[in-house]
Amino acid sequence: MFTNKNIWKVSYPILLSLLAQNIINVTDTAFLGRVSEVAIGGSAMGGLFYICIFTLAFGFSTGSQIVIARRNGEGRYFEVGPVMIQGVIFLLGLAFVLFGLTKAFGGDIMHLLVSSPNVYDATMEFLDYRIYGFFFSFINVMFRAFYVGITKTKVMTANAVFMALTNVVLDYGLIFGHLGMPELGIKGAAIASVIAEAVSILFFIIYTYAAVDFKKYGLTNLRYSFNPKLLGRILRISSFTMLQYFLSMSTWFIFFVAVERLGEQQLAISNIIRSIYVVILIPVNALSTTANSLVSNLIGSGGIKNVSKLVWKIARVSLFIMIILTTFISLFPRFILSIYTNNTDLIEGSVSSIYVIIVAMLIASVANIVFSAISGTGNTRSALWLEVITLIIYTGYVAIVGLVLKAPVEICFTTEIVYYGMLFIVSYLYFKRGNWQNKNI
Repeated sequence: MFTNKNIWKVSYPILLSLLAQNIINVTDTAFLGRVSEVAIGGSAMGGLFYICIFTLAFGFSTGSQIVIARRNGEGRYFEVGPVMIQGVIFLLGLAFVLFGLTKAFGGDIMHLLVSSPNVYDATMEFLDYRIYGFFFSFINVMFRAFYVGITKTKVMTANAVFMALTNVVLDYGLIFGHLGMPELGIKGAAIASVIAEAVSILFFIIYTYAAVDFKKYGLTNLRYSFNPKLLGRILRISSFTMLQYFLSMSTWFIFFVAVERLGEQQLAISNIIRSIYVVILIPVNALSTTANSLVSNLIGSGGIKNVSKLVWKIARVSLFIMIILTTFISLFPRFILSIYTNNTDLIEGSVSSIYVIIVAMLIASVANIVFSAISGTGNTRSALWLEVITLIIYTGYVAIVGLVLKAPVEICFTTEIVYYGMLFIVSYLYFKRGNWQNKNI
């Protein structure tokens, strides 16, 4: 059984890496917040479109991580490397396909979704450069799956720091034209993110060659060809997480489509709140990733009877951290908002939404842990169906408050309370009554 010390040992490097990675999001929003409301809105729509596609790769890597963690828990270390190798080959091919499709049809899709011509132009200016990141971010997530799966997560912190520092310097130079670089505005933010992802890949490659036992983890088979049989076994787990993450992020994108129709300022407010929202969720996401990996490792080592105790132990830690964070934010909302913009109208217009997402995050701190643990058991198909049930209700609520009622942005953000509330209910019921104990992967 894993202790709190074990949980924290795996979680804190992931937390630090997520924190460093989200400096990219905060930096983009904060710098563009000093350019214009249209720039913030364009980066929001373009960034979310990019993330919707990226979630396919992230979902595949999460499924791969579950398999890697199970093999690690079973002590079959030599089977870990081949999973990663097939994942890299598959995701690199997927990156080429999705890059081509986005180049061909991305503009048409955004025309249908974005009503403001100014926001559309800014979105496409951002997206035209941002999608080159597919070739780096898709491979990046497989390194992440490898290190989380074998519970050697410290490297992720150093990697994310290099990535974040690269992005901050390039954002400052390319958005505003400082440090001898051209002034590119929103285009500069996209280019900076792509280069930062390339730096991340380079770091992972150098570290892996220097520090990892290739023979132990079966990484000496890099010279061998594509293995469709192994890839098929990985996809039996990953296909459901790919679809799950894609559907989840797509509905979040729908939320922003609804808000965009309320006006450019409302869209700018939503992007600022989204950035804060993502930062608040960092500890929860770190602990969710830990829950996913440790549950799979625990089952692999024969400790299935202790899974529920482990899940609730991690959930309590998550809730405690979230109470501390949300208390601070509720006391100083304007200070937090001033990091993102010096526009007083945007700051005052965002305060109410801050309090709404605080409630959502308290629920999320437990819901995400329980839900991630379900995937960790290998029951990714069940996790997908639980997500679908939740998203149907969420999408219906978004359509009513955003598209029909055209409610203020703070009312629109109550959709997050609905989403996490439903996610907790269905996940809790599945753990209590579902048949998750006998899943072989």
